[in-house]
Amino acid sequence: MSDDILGDDETAAFEAEYQEAADEAYRELLERIGEGSPQPRLEPTRRAAELLGDPQRSAPIIHITGTNGKTSTSRMIESLLRATGLKTGLLTSPHLVRINERIVIDGVPVSNEAFARNWEDITPYLLMTDAELIANDEEPLTFFEALTLLAFAIFADAPVDVIVLEVGMGGEWDSTNIADGQVAVFTPIALDHQARLGNTVAEIARTKAGIIKPAASVVTAMQTMDALDELREAAKLDEATMSIEQVDFALESTTVAVGGQVINVRGRAGRYDGVYLPLYGDHQAQNAAVALAAVETFLGDGSVMLADEVVTQGLGGVTSPGRLQLIGIEPTVLVDAAHNPHGARALAQALGEYFDFDEWAVVFSVLGDKDAHGIVRELAPAVVRFYATNSHSDRAIPFDVLAELVGDVAGMSAAFPVAQPNEALDRAREWALEAPRRAVLVTGSITLVGEAMARAAAEGWK
Repeated sequence: MSDDILGDDETAAFEAEYQEAADEAYRELLERIGEGSPQPRLEPTRRAAELLGDPQRSAPIIHITGTNGKTSTSRMIESLLRATGLKTGLLTSPHLVRINERIVIDGVPVSNEAFARNWEDITPYLLMTDAELIANDEEPLTFFEALTLLAFAIFADAPVDVIVLEVGMGGEWDSTNIADGQVAVFTPIALDHQARLGNTVAEIARTKAGIIKPAASVVTAMQTMDALDELREAAKLDEATMSIEQVDFALESTTVAVGGQVINVRGRAGRYDGVYLPLYGDHQAQNAAVALAAVETFLGDGSVMLADEVVTQGLGGVTSPGRLQLIGIEPTVLVDAAHNPHGARALAQALGEYFDFDEWAVVFSVLGDKDAHGIVRELAPAVVRFYATNSHSDRAIPFDVLAELVGDVAGMSAAFPVAQPNEALDRAREWALEAPRRAVLVTGSITLVGEAMARAAAEGWK
């Protein structure tokens, strides 16, 4: 039964009825190899997709990779496409509170019913693929491989007119890369996941460039020369056209406004002036410029301007949960998913430019495979206190070890070890209430951000 023929109360009851089935599907996904241990391979996902009838071919695709800004840029692209009247499918990762957030149909997280029904439909084919892999002494399909296949099945079932597809990690061997994107989009590339992707920006860019397909169109944010050289070489080999920020399109200005900013962008096809973007940070304005260029490229190969109402509606209505998002007032509490030095640098800059507070305290957790030292180094000039804690992830750096690291970088007077994240949140909020012009930021771990968002919603912090 389609939600569009149900009233709000009926829809809520319908969703509640299927929540247990969706939760069970998620539990089955979690029994697979986790996202922290992706397998550098594509053939198993391709094999399972073939058994499913290749649902990844059901609609044209815009494929997005990079180190930071992938999810925000994906959401902007999706919102702009939806504003043109297209029915959209969006895959992003990770989720903050509930798995449904990752798979979005026409701007709405996939329903419990569709999630559970499509999981039931594809499970026999996943198990067939698992059996073949195990017989060949290979690992069965991982969590993300199975989730990618589920997303493609849901998009084909909807069906959608266009898919906006965010890479999980890297590009070349990421399971999303069984799809052929007509447009390949690159957000800024920096060091992250070095153990998996390479120890230099050039190596990481080379891996990410694997999403460029023959005769595709490439749209890229500003990059270091090392990264740009790799993208250019890959585009040349695949006879792909390339549009580069500051050359073929550009963010020309941004002005702080209530609830976000007003931007002027030179697109590939023309200018977009005075556009309201309800997100904070210059980095989000740059993401918007990339998104506009990507949609211009997808719809008209960069030769046709987007209508004013499309840009106004598409960017004016965009959201990016967990990215400089206000989740509490009295005191002010923001969350941000920055989890590497590049993201932390953009976050620290935005705190000073978009918010009028004298002192910030950070509730902070970092996973063991991240550059915690680099993250603290970037945040320290903007922050007076770090409440080092543990998110509910078995990969989190122990809170006392993290506090020592904070002390080494920012000074011991800035480090406050707190074992439990809820206690760390309480202490930070209490501190913020003791004096005017203080605020709290939760960052460093996407898991921690999701936990804080769930608590804020449950307790009505706004």
